[in-house]
Amino acid sequence: MKLHFYKYQGTGNDFVMIDNRALFFPKNDTALVRHLCDRKFGIGADGLILLEHDETTDFRMVYYNADGNQSTMCGNGGRCLVAFAHHLGIVGKEARFMAVDGLHLASISGEEVSLEMTDVRTVENFEGYSFLDTGSPHHVQLCEQLEQLDVHKEGARLRYGKYGAKGSNINFVEKLGDAHYAVRTYERGVEGETLSCGTGVTAVALAMYDRGETDRSTVKLRTEGGELKVSFIRNEEGYHKITLQGPAVNVFEGTINIDS
Repeated sequence: MKLHFYKYQGTGNDFVMIDNRALFFPKNDTALVRHLCDRKFGIGADGLILLEHDETTDFRMVYYNADGNQSTMCGNGGRCLVAFAHHLGIVGKEARFMAVDGLHLASISGEEVSLEMTDVRTVENFEGYSFLDTGSPHHVQLCEQLEQLDVHKEGARLRYGKYGAKGSNINFVEKLGDAHYAVRTYERGVEGETLSCGTGVTAVALAMYDRGETDRSTVKLRTEGGELKVSFIRNEEGYHKITLQGPAVNVFEGTINIDS
């Protein structure tokens, strides 16, 4: 059979998008998802996202890592899915959708998509690093000479050695200026460095504020794939009204042959 798909990217974090409102896609076929995300034998992507019908919101997001397994929230993927839903005519300039971590609100302005992330109640700060969950678990570590860092080697060492089989995403951060940081991320499920990670830069912005590295509630993040912006409100209950903003672009669409 032939599968119709779309390809989207948000600051280089790329995704295969499938309109699955008719529920035709074999959701438990991890080998198929892994094949579609393969950059040599398939379409090639950091992950695959199904857009599905939801009873109470505009649509539902079902996210798979490139390893074929369903996973936790993906910020750039959520922003790209909003752009995809807009392309399909499901939403206008605003959207409400359900994901694995609950309800998300979003708005669209040209190629820019702003996505409201889930609240974060606590940031755990340790000597040299922080740990928090922004829809996915993230280790945030300040470093120097970020461009020279072997992110794959050091990320894998921490992902498996420190966090075990369940793992964590690993973010390496270098300060560029007041409320401006460079970020490189090793993503579990991809098991390597991606050009950008939405939940990762969100975690970095909150961790830098929580550690006193910045006193600004709007933070710019430079990833290998482009610039993102995170804003938030801090009160006694934690962080809320957390917004991730950046481009979400339709790269191409097509069909691919898959086994029936």
